[in-house]
Amino acid sequence: MTPNLVQDFLTSSARIYPHKVCLIAGEKKYTYQQLDRLSNQFAQQLRKSGLKRGDRVAIFLGNVPEQAIIIFGILKAGGVFIVINHTTKQDKLAYILKNSQAHAIIAPANQKEMLLGIMPTLPELKYAILVDEASESRLPFFKFEDFLTQGSPLEPRKQNIDRDLACLIYTSGSTGEPKGVMSDHSNVVFVIQSITTYLENTPDDIILNAVPLSFDYGLYQLLMTISFGGTMILEKGFVYPALIMKKIEEYRVTGFPGVPTMFSLILNMDLNEIDFSSLRYMTNTAAALSRTHIQKIKNTFPNVRFFSMYGLTETKRTLYLPPEDLENKPDSVGIPIPGTEAWVEDEVGNHLEPGQIGELVIRGRHVMRGYWHDEAATNQRYRPGEIPGEKICYSGDLFKMDEDGYFYFIARKDDIIKSRGEKVSPKEVENILYQFTGVQEAAVIGVPDPVLGQAVKAFVVLNQPDINVNDILRYCKNNMEDFMVPKSVVIVAELPKTSSGKIKKTDLI
Repeated sequence: MTPNLVQDFLTSSARIYPHKVCLIAGEKKYTYQQLDRLSNQFAQQLRKSGLKRGDRVAIFLGNVPEQAIIIFGILKAGGVFIVINHTTKQDKLAYILKNSQAHAIIAPANQKEMLLGIMPTLPELKYAILVDEASESRLPFFKFEDFLTQGSPLEPRKQNIDRDLACLIYTSGSTGEPKGVMSDHSNVVFVIQSITTYLENTPDDIILNAVPLSFDYGLYQLLMTISFGGTMILEKGFVYPALIMKKIEEYRVTGFPGVPTMFSLILNMDLNEIDFSSLRYMTNTAAALSRTHIQKIKNTFPNVRFFSMYGLTETKRTLYLPPEDLENKPDSVGIPIPGTEAWVEDEVGNHLEPGQIGELVIRGRHVMRGYWHDEAATNQRYRPGEIPGEKICYSGDLFKMDEDGYFYFIARKDDIIKSRGEKVSPKEVENILYQFTGVQEAAVIGVPDPVLGQAVKAFVVLNQPDINVNDILRYCKNNMEDFMVPKSVVIVAELPKTSSGKIKKTDLI
């Protein structure tokens, strides 16, 4: 049966491969049958605790195996999951919970005090489920283990159809406030099937994922692996690259998803003692790799198929470069993923010819539903297509296309920075800098970086002479997610301005 809902992938794989290990995380291993039953139990208890069809549940965890149980449990209960980066600070977390009107949150036990501080301001948030909590369960807190074991192992009766939302993925915007991209089940199912088609995934594939599950690239590694009945090795992060590379040999890994930061570290390692003969493919997204990096990867892993890809949260994946084209089109990010269409438009809606620069426009089943409770932003990004009632996505990125239909990234239309695979809003970083006593003015830009893709760079004007760069960086590290912290801070006497008094960032580049 063709899956209609995201959780159908797990139900189907558990029926076909009940005793096969689907997830390995440290010392923990789950078979498909175990993951299916545990997610059923979690779903049943969510319903018993008041979760209604379409209610949102936030997941505020790092890369831990419980995430798989939780994600599929929420879906089976008829809910909508929101995966939030575990380094998100209190104010931003509170904003996402309030904006999404989250019904519940799952978080580490060590975040209990922070939750106590924000829950009184969030009337929609009914309770929190704490992972690794040692104390007794008591409203508004539940222990994850207690919550899990009290549920029935039987799959709940389905309530959803494929037009219902599966998840909200929050992404930074030019206004500085995160926006929740609405992905329905049909969007996610289509994307999974499209990507696994060009990657030629099979049940024999073993994927090593060190990318955060809060990043849609990492999240889809889990969902895709479950869909084709493979096995995923889940790492907490890429902190110890040498140990992670050795796991490719230990587990006979066949697929490795990475971002430029990771590949840059890998290429500076001594890999001579590691057997990579099992590795079939690698993928890169978030930011394009340089020609130099791509050539080094090809030289280091000559038998590995390398996929360079481009996407945005609003469509998930958009373009991919077939490995056989790396040699003759190394600067391209490829062609549309299977089942989709893309072109380049000028500012008045004309389709442009090869070589002309304009905005990339995307059409297909992966065009998401819009932004949660933000009609203005939705209408800006998602606009009517040629077929009545259809919406197409305007990427906000400038591209050109060659005579063969291959696309080339030129620049971003707005000033969103892509660093370490994450979207960073300059406005959001500036807002936090302005909260630091002594900062009079601030401007943040992205600058090219061979490791990060783009690095966050801040320029500040001070009104207190005893403040230095280290003071500012220390404040940033304490008040921002790690990927948002500027790589460099420059203290200046004044910032360049336009005639209307606006900061002229183009003069800072």
